[in-house]
Amino acid sequence: MSYMLPHLHSGWAVDQAILTEEKRVVVIRFGSDWDKTCMQTDEILFSIAEDVKNFAVVYLVDINAVPDFNDMYELYDPCTVMFFFRNKHIMIDLGTGNNNKVNW
Repeated sequence: MSYMLPHLHSGWAVDQAILTEEKRVVVIRFGSDWDKTCMQTDEILFSIAEDVKNFAVVYLVDINAVPDFNDMYELYDPCTVMFFFRNKHIMIDLGTGNNNKVNW
């Protein structure tokens, strides 16, 4: 389902998506469209995108095509979901000790 969700194809596009969204949470899936885990995640994100469109926007970023954030956000896992609001990263607690992102 990755083809149904908007992709960000450059570091500048990712920055603009985070910087310019004032009213909604920005959900970004960092990973690869061909990865099985990312495909499953994309299906879930696509299934909820319409329901959450008033308070969240979902984007996909291919970490191989846009490596700008791999070191900054420590994107070492095949699939990572991060959340931003008003240009600030949202910390989350899933009990894993890593409060920066959801990764698989």
